[in-house]
Amino acid sequence: MMGLVWFWLVAVMIVGYVVLDGFDLGVGVLHIFLARTEAERRATLASIGPVWDGNEVWLLAGGGTLYFAFPLLYASAFSGFYLPLMIVLWLLILRGVSLELRNHIDVGVWRALLDGLFGLSSALLAIFYGAALANVLRGVPLNTDGYFFLPLWTNWRPGVQPGILDWYTVIGGLVALVALTLHGALWLSLKTGGELEQRARAVVPRAWGVLIVLTIVSLIATVKVRPASLDNYFHYPGTFIIPAGVVASLVAIFVWNRKGAALKAFLASAVYLFFMLAGACWGVYPILLPSTTGAANDITLNRALSGPHTLAVGLAWWLFGMTLAIGYVVFVYSRFKGKVDSAAGSH
Repeated sequence: MMGLVWFWLVAVMIVGYVVLDGFDLGVGVLHIFLARTEAERRATLASIGPVWDGNEVWLLAGGGTLYFAFPLLYASAFSGFYLPLMIVLWLLILRGVSLELRNHIDVGVWRALLDGLFGLSSALLAIFYGAALANVLRGVPLNTDGYFFLPLWTNWRPGVQPGILDWYTVIGGLVALVALTLHGALWLSLKTGGELEQRARAVVPRAWGVLIVLTIVSLIATVKVRPASLDNYFHYPGTFIIPAGVVASLVAIFVWNRKGAALKAFLASAVYLFFMLAGACWGVYPILLPSTTGAANDITLNRALSGPHTLAVGLAWWLFGMTLAIGYVVFVYSRFKGKVDSAAGSH
C-alpha cells in the first residue's frame, strides 16, 4: 500500500512540474516568433518572470523524493541516463542565464543572441523531456545488477540495445514540444493583451491540430513498441477514463480558445498534460523502469521501494515540504495575477 502511495506522489510531483514549468518552456519557444518589438519581448518574458524559477523547484523536489522513496530507481536512472541528464542540466543553466542577463547590456546583438539561446534551450528541454519519458515507456538495457548505459543513438530503432534517440523517442520529444508550445501560447493569451494576445491565440488552433495527430501517432507507436502498456486498462476497464480525459481536454482547449475563455483553455491544457502523464504511468505500473533485456531485470515497485521506516518518516517531511511549496505557489501566482502591461513590461 505504501509503495502505491509513493508511486503516485512522485507521479503527481512530475505532473506538477510539467504543468507549471511547461508553460514557461512554451513561452520560451514562442517569444522569439510572436514578439515583434522590444516592448512585446519584455512583456512576454515578464509573463513568466515572477514564476519561472519557482516552477523548477518541483523538478528538484521530484528528484529528491525519488531518492529516498525509490533509491534503486534513482541510482539506476541517474547513472544510465548520465549523458542526457548532463545535457538537460546545461540547457537549464543556459536558459536561466539567458533570461537573467538579456537586459544587463543595452546592445541589440547581445539581446538577440540571448533571446535565441533562451528559445533554443527551451525547445530542446521540451524535446529531451518527451524523449526521456519515451525511453522509460520503451525500456532500457538493464543488467542483472540494475544498471545500464545508453549512447545518444545507435541505429534509430527500438530494440534490445537501443540509444537515447530512436524513431519512437523522437515522436515522444515532438509530442512534448508541441504540447508545451500550445501550453505556452495559452498562457500568453491569458497573461498578455493587444496584438500579442491575438497572435498567441492564433497559434493555438495550428498547434492543436498538430498535437491531435501526434497524440494519435504516439499512442499507436507506444502500443507497437510496448504492447503490455494496455494490460492495466483491460484489467481495470474503469481506467479508460484516462484516454477519455485526453480526448475531452483536447476538445475543451479548442472550444474555449475559440470562445476567448483563456483561463478555461489553459486549464484544459493542464488537464491534457495530466492525463497524458497519468496514462503513461498507468501503462507501465507496477514496473518503474522496464528492461529490454528481459522481464527479470525490470525495476519494479516492490524491488525499488525503501524500507517502511524511511517511507513513514519521509511522508511526514514530504507533507511539511509540500505545504510550504504549495503555499509559495499560491502566494506568487496570486501576487502576480492579471495581465502584463506591454508598455511597462511588467504586471
